[in-house]
Amino acid sequence: MRRFVLVFLVALASVSGVFAAGTSPDSATVQRMRWFEDAKLGIFIHWGIYSVYGIDESWSFYNGYLPYDEYMKQLSGFTAARYDPEAWATLFKDAGARYAVLTSKHHDGVALWPTRCSHLNVVEKTPAGRDLIGPFCRAMRKEGLKVGLYFSLLDWSHPDYPHFTRKLKRYDPRADSTRWQRFLKFVRCQLKELCTNYKPDLLWFDGDWNYPASMWRAKELREWINRMLPNVVVNSRLAGYGDYATPEQGVPVVRPKARWWELCMTINDSWGYQPHDTNYKTPGEIIRIFVDCLSLGGNLLLDVGPKPDGTIPERQVEILRKLGRWIHKHEEAVYGVRAGIPKDYFYGPSALSKDRRTLYLYLTCKPDGPVLVKGLLNRVNRIWVVGRGTKLSWRVLMKPYWSRRPGLLSIDVPEDVLDPEVTVLAILLDGPIKLYKPKE
Repeated sequence: MRRFVLVFLVALASVSGVFAAGTSPDSATVQRMRWFEDAKLGIFIHWGIYSVYGIDESWSFYNGYLPYDEYMKQLSGFTAARYDPEAWATLFKDAGARYAVLTSKHHDGVALWPTRCSHLNVVEKTPAGRDLIGPFCRAMRKEGLKVGLYFSLLDWSHPDYPHFTRKLKRYDPRADSTRWQRFLKFVRCQLKELCTNYKPDLLWFDGDWNYPASMWRAKELREWINRMLPNVVVNSRLAGYGDYATPEQGVPVVRPKARWWELCMTINDSWGYQPHDTNYKTPGEIIRIFVDCLSLGGNLLLDVGPKPDGTIPERQVEILRKLGRWIHKHEEAVYGVRAGIPKDYFYGPSALSKDRRTLYLYLTCKPDGPVLVKGLLNRVNRIWVVGRGTKLSWRVLMKPYWSRRPGLLSIDVPEDVLDPEVTVLAILLDGPIKLYKPKE
């Protein structure tokens, strides 16, 4: 992942290959993206040799925090001795996730599978001594989760990557196209192994920022991938030739222009395992961030960092389980929902059912009075508390019989129905939602 952290990201401009909100991709693309659009929660797993020292993945040597050779000494401590992908899959499913993305290779170039394209892999170079990708894929699919594989386009250990080549002299790929083409051939070699051996449902690219799409030959690369995996979903970091946008470490303040998007976010402040990083987000904070994503029509990809033996830290396990409690209680207001109504109409996050007949309101704090919704032209059929089924009473204020303007919907929410984290109300309407829009 990039080492800069953004507190908030403004809406991402659509890039080549990423469908913008309001555009109309063909029906085949919509069908291919359906599972991703409905899934809402994925788990990101940053696992690699960087967990041995508990340091930044790849960036720690790139930024000069320690020498490259010292970083690579971690190979000898990466054991995967207690790696249990079935336990991972059970935990992720219990957390409410519908897909999981594992770092098959980060920027350091260390592959988690027995690649024949180089010798830098955990099978040949670490005590783990075996393929770690195959068992992951099988375990996730057994639990019904879609499989995603993260892959770094750049490789700071490969002698033919020009931007950072350890002790070797950097070169200009425009001046030495033969060497650059050799590196691109290496990229394709590893991608072919991942696509043919593991058949991921999602490819999560990273590391495209040094060079433009034309140099990565991104368009041709995407077409080549599609011939192997016609239904694969690809993120936008294939130099823009992907399906969805990937804001990082900050909820967009307005809905991104991309039709499909996913916030990738750490559970503390680190992507990989760092035992000294105890700045964990609380389950309540994560749930609130999650409902913000739902409200803006996106997904959350929440990251965990396993230890070098393959176990996930207990604090992270605890947070995932508490997130799962909330999601499973409120799953009708999570899976398959679409972006909600503007906050001009309701002071908080909201979402809509696929048929746009049910409006979900996420109450992120204890109401100090009735919950109010403005500008709703529909007639309300009923209102209930999601996860409890309790029907709520409501009334419409400020609606004279002679006015076409809608009244103010006022909903009474008793204290005894409140969830400890975020309470969700469901409003069933008499048809697809219609909001009042005053004439300018």
